[in-house]
Amino acid sequence: MSDEMYSPEQVADLLGLHVRTVRGYIRGGRLRAVRIGKQYRITRADLDVFTGRPQAGPAPPTARAVVEVSSIVQIDGVDRVAADRLGTLVLAAAQTGQAPDQPLRIQTVHDGERHRLKIVILGGAAATAELLQLLDAVLDGDNGLLAGEEVGRA
Repeated sequence: MSDEMYSPEQVADLLGLHVRTVRGYIRGGRLRAVRIGKQYRITRADLDVFTGRPQAGPAPPTARAVVEVSSIVQIDGVDRVAADRLGTLVLAAAQTGQAPDQPLRIQTVHDGERHRLKIVILGGAAATAELLQLLDAVLDGDNGLLAGEEVGRA
């Protein structure tokens, strides 16, 4: 690892930026710098992180790509009781049968005035797909979960 230190002026010259832009990045926290007296100094490693250059040294071991999916399901025509039932079903399904290294994260929000339920799902693609299939089957089926409510999906 190199001990090179750069001033904001040198970084501006290296990157083809105005020195005020570099100082703005430092103040905004986008570019890490050390303040020595009244001047900033940027290490080579911090500059490499900022520019996205690979750091010198051994390459990190390659791992399989991690895929995360975010989904928002909006269900109209759902009262509070049905929203609670659906929320419980979705949370229970998310806790079972999934990979422990990539758990699903679920957030449910019910808007009582609009009779609308939103379910936010974050997690792996396969687990999210399974949960969405379950939700689709429950909403299309005549299983009494929604107890007489008309449910429309948007």
